[in-house]
Amino acid sequence: MKRRDKVNYYLDLAETVAQRGTCLRRKYGAVIVKNDEVISTGYVGAPRGRKNCCDLGECIRTKLNVPRGERYELCRSVHAEANAIISASRDQMIGSSLYLTGIETDTGEYVKNATCCSMCKRLVINAGIKEVYIRDTKDDFRLIDVAEWVENDESLEGIFGY
Repeated sequence: MKRRDKVNYYLDLAETVAQRGTCLRRKYGAVIVKNDEVISTGYVGAPRGRKNCCDLGECIRTKLNVPRGERYELCRSVHAEANAIISASRDQMIGSSLYLTGIETDTGEYVKNATCCSMCKRLVINAGIKEVYIRDTKDDFRLIDVAEWVENDESLEGIFGY
């Protein structure tokens, strides 16, 4: 039996963490790793003490037909990346790697073209995380150099003629 490569090992951990998620649309799990040690984990869920969408039985974004990637301020949940970041100290995260896995709740398939939302990208940048691995299939993933998110500032798209 072939030994699992390290990247997929950590993405498998992120997938396990995602199973704690409470979102009715998608379950995401995030794992922050530095020097081969897990620093922090996070999954999608409402802030502590508030009811989760799975407890309420509805998603306000689904109810309002909000497309994927839009109007996250309406969501009750804190994203997996944000939960992982707030559970770790910045000095631990500087130069670390974030592993992210997303699962569609209705099909159980991996989220196609998964990525961090613009708010989470800003958190990842400020946390000092160096790279993000995002799962595409059970064995395939993408590696994103966070420096690209700094250089290619999507918040400037459409502004000043960009």
